[in-house]
Amino acid sequence: MKKIILILTVLLSTTALFAQNDAKAKGLLTEVSNKAKSYKNISIDFKYVLENLKENINQETRGDVVMEGNKYKLNILGITRIFDGKKLYTISPEDEEITISTEDSSDENTITPSKMLSFYEKGFTYKMDIIQNIKGRKVQYVKLTPIKSSSEIKYVLLGIDNETKHIYNLIEVGKNGTKTTLTVNSFKTNEALSKSLFTFDSSKYTDYYINKLD
Repeated sequence: MKKIILILTVLLSTTALFAQNDAKAKGLLTEVSNKAKSYKNISIDFKYVLENLKENINQETRGDVVMEGNKYKLNILGITRIFDGKKLYTISPEDEEITISTEDSSDENTITPSKMLSFYEKGFTYKMDIIQNIKGRKVQYVKLTPIKSSSEIKYVLLGIDNETKHIYNLIEVGKNGTKTTLTVNSFKTNEALSKSLFTFDSSKYTDYYINKLD
């Protein structure tokens, strides 16, 4: 779960070290980020694939996330995470358990979908990479390399649809040989959302165990 949310963070989340970065890549990433931030809300359906040939691992799953400001609702692996702006509710129907915690969005180490639009602003250098024709669309890749040598990430390839300037996919390659790919199947914006979408309703979970972390 944490790994998937980290990839989402990288997918959607520019301050220092611009001199080390490709000016075209910086301009493209800024354009993508500013466009996404201009939307009132964003709804994404995605496919997530985890591969490691050495460990004979190949896992695939699907999920969806809705974001409005710093609020979000994420469904993945049978678990729902709702952040109402103050509290994070992690709902696990299989365990009949709900974990309630305070999420510190100011902490750089906190992994949240709401940071997805600006993740590259710190901690990465970036440059333009290849252009690929995928399913009739031109996808421009930007290669992001962690500044810290201690990072577990070797590099990230961020695929951007040249026409819409929306994220098409993200490929993260780890130093341990693990490759994770998140592909956006559906990207919708400014939808009419229920007022209660980001509100946790305890009356729906009367039989669940409530675990309050703080």
